[in-house]
Amino acid sequence: MKLFFNFLVVVSFLLGHGASGVGSDGVSVMEGDSVTLNTGVQTKHKEDVKWYFSNTRIAQISGDLSLICTDVQCNEGNERFRDRLKLDHQTGSLTIMNTRNSDSGEYQLKIFSSSDSEMIFSVTVHGVSAAERDEVKRKSVKEGESVNLDPGVINNPNDVMTWYFNDILISEITGDQSNICTDVQCDERFRDRLKLDHQTGSLTILNTSNTDFGLYKLQIIINNSSFSITTVKRFSVTVTGSDLSSAAVAGIVVVVLLVFAAAAVTVVYCRRRIHTAVQQDVSITDHLTRYEIYCA
Repeated sequence: MKLFFNFLVVVSFLLGHGASGVGSDGVSVMEGDSVTLNTGVQTKHKEDVKWYFSNTRIAQISGDLSLICTDVQCNEGNERFRDRLKLDHQTGSLTIMNTRNSDSGEYQLKIFSSSDSEMIFSVTVHGVSAAERDEVKRKSVKEGESVNLDPGVINNPNDVMTWYFNDILISEITGDQSNICTDVQCDERFRDRLKLDHQTGSLTILNTSNTDFGLYKLQIIINNSSFSITTVKRFSVTVTGSDLSSAAVAGIVVVVLLVFAAAAVTVVYCRRRIHTAVQQDVSITDHLTRYEIYCA
């Protein structure tokens, strides 16, 4: 019934029938996540969109987009949201980044036009420790082995999961699985060596090499008609060298063979010189002794 009522509010706003209404939606996030409060409408650049938190104005878009204010510009010196608010100029949706416990409360959206409209969003931010908020899972693997980065979540149809390696996009899963990119589509570094699990969003790197060392981030966007939640999982991957690579083993074998070959040539050469010396004067034994010492 509540969704139907909200639908009527949006329709009345778009059609400009002069009706007004109030809808209410609630969202719960973990501290450090980002949350977007969706208006569900497309502005016509003729409205004034104002956001309030605890009856204090925190953001505003004017009809001609010339008076867009966030943070302290709207809040008369209250720096609660400094550099943590973002407005969508097309829809008026508000994003609160890097949420804190103090962000919990009611957010009121007021749209002033030929048909005034109002919505209320209840946001609850659950506190976590600094260690949990900045947690980085560490993985260590030997070169040539595979490593699996599992976020420990279940992928829902409306979610978007995007993997980054050192802030470079390497893989993505959308709800309809139509935009999955791996290998050369994202980065040739991982050609034919990435594998995605569409159910969990986990990423497997096959046949790891030293160049795979670094920070991997998974951005998860959970979408809803009224809100979107963005959370990030981090993995630090270390790739250690194998005991002896196949190339190193091959190199050692070649060196050993060359040493034996050189030794064999030396023995043949020495024997020939000894034989020649004996033919010249078989009675002089000290010459033979000198040749044997020389070739040893």
